Amino acid sequence: MGGGGGAFSGRDGYGSWQNGKHVAGPANPRVEKDLFGDLGDVSKQQTGINFDAYADIPVEATGTDVPEPITEFLPPIDPHLLDNIRLAHYKTPTPVQKYSVPIVTGGRDLMACAQTGSGKTGGFLFPILSALFTHGPRQNVVPDQGRGYRGRKAYPTALVLAPTRELVSQIHDEARKFAYRSWVHPAVVYGGADVGSQLRQLEQGCDLLSATPGRLVDLMERGRISLANIRYLVLDEADRMLDMGFEPQIRRIVQQADMPDVMDRQTLMFSATFPREIQMLARDFLKDYIFLSVGRVGSTSENITQKIEYVEDEDKRSVLLDILYSIPPGGLTLIFVETKRMADLLEGFLAQNNLPSTSIHGDRSQREREYALETFRTGRTPVMVATAVAARGLDIPNVTHVVNYDLPSDIDDYVHRIGRTGRAGNTGLATAFFNRGNKNIVRDLIELLKEAKQEVPAWLEAVAREGGGFGGGRGGRGGGRGRSGPTRDFRSGAPSGGAGGFGGGFGGGGGSRFGGPAASGGWGGSSDGPSAYGRPSGGGSYGASSGGGSSAWY
Repeated sequence: MGGGGGAFSGRDGYGSWQNGKHVAGPANPRVEKDLFGDLGDVSKQQTGINFDAYADIPVEATGTDVPEPITEFLPPIDPHLLDNIRLAHYKTPTPVQKYSVPIVTGGRDLMACAQTGSGKTGGFLFPILSALFTHGPRQNVVPDQGRGYRGRKAYPTALVLAPTRELVSQIHDEARKFAYRSWVHPAVVYGGADVGSQLRQLEQGCDLLSATPGRLVDLMERGRISLANIRYLVLDEADRMLDMGFEPQIRRIVQQADMPDVMDRQTLMFSATFPREIQMLARDFLKDYIFLSVGRVGSTSENITQKIEYVEDEDKRSVLLDILYSIPPGGLTLIFVETKRMADLLEGFLAQNNLPSTSIHGDRSQREREYALETFRTGRTPVMVATAVAARGLDIPNVTHVVNYDLPSDIDDYVHRIGRTGRAGNTGLATAFFNRGNKNIVRDLIELLKEAKQEVPAWLEAVAREGGGFGGGRGGRGGGRGRSGPTRDFRSGAPSGGAGGFGGGFGGGGGSRFGGPAASGGWGGSSDGPSAYGRPSGGGSYGASSGGGSSAWY
């Protein structure tokens, strides 16, 4: 399998699989520049990653026969993949990659609690692509080579499911980089975009598919995608997909379609927390898995400095201007508001005050969103006003300052918002405008500041003492907030509370297993964090899951 490939036309940037061997394609300077950019291009490269800062992130792996972590990008990782990793300027594996690469290489299923910014996408792409480059496509099913446009069906070998179009697009962009000059053709499908162009892309080749659940189910029902050849299944941001109502589509994809059984594929699941609903999915979808808990980048005061300012609603605009005028040039500022109307109003206000800005919210078209993200990412509009849809999952380098113009009603949302800065081990600043309209989260906020060793203003403590029983946010799944929800391996009987650290931290445990013996062979990985763009829409425009495969396949 392997046709034409996701984002390239014809054979540009692709190799082939011939006579049981991987034949790398010739270097293509145009494609290479498109994928990796010029040296120092922050929109294409991870040059801003502070790799040294990752060393202190706690990682705990529990389960039977956990392999030793790697410390460098070296063989047995496939040599062609190593070349692409170097082109992308990745220097050292992040903690999640150190563990996920050997775990997936050993053919094991993986359940990882890890948040955005931890390097999850590379964590699952690296081992999956390395194995595909080494062992070639799965040939258990002979693809239907029907004549004509309508007769062709895509048979991907790896599937990555994620909840939003922005997140699957990010995963696809990374897959394009690391699949460069290989036989593997990445493709992406999501709702809210022209289905015809996505079908044409599938026609060109689809070996590694990134998808939202709704659009994937749609294309499966049209007979345009078969999951019969899936060797690797990745479920990224599983908790977010459940929050958005995608569980029926996910179960339809994994359990009711033609996907190989759990014993005949390798499954990787990523989630920021591990509540009961996620445990149930893990029990149903994974076999003899290793549980990986990864602390978050930005979990300490060295990474994100949090400032809480008391600002009445009528004063917010003038205080914001003071802040923006005082920021040194070079960084990006992300401002969160609660409503679409406020996003539009605030963008107009900033423009009137000669501050180049853009905005993003749920009513914007896909094209408008992508344009806004591009101008922000490149610094043409260094200020972006966003509703909560942008709070999760977007990995934009060089965001140095996050402003919570409107505080959310849930502390989890606050954690995800401020996590847009201090990325990749770098430092960042988060400022929040607080007044008595935000009393509902004051206690959670104080607890969070203390956990992260941040200064707690005396006036904030005073507001908390005013009484009224307003502690706690709106609550998450299962009646509890996500950050204090279970993040430990429940199979061990270990405590299920958050294990410290910024976003609640992640703990481990050890112990008995569901399912049968571990399969052997195969690679896998991890994915990059939550995202909250979009919303489920009936037949499902937004949502995705990632396909994995069996380990005993060669």
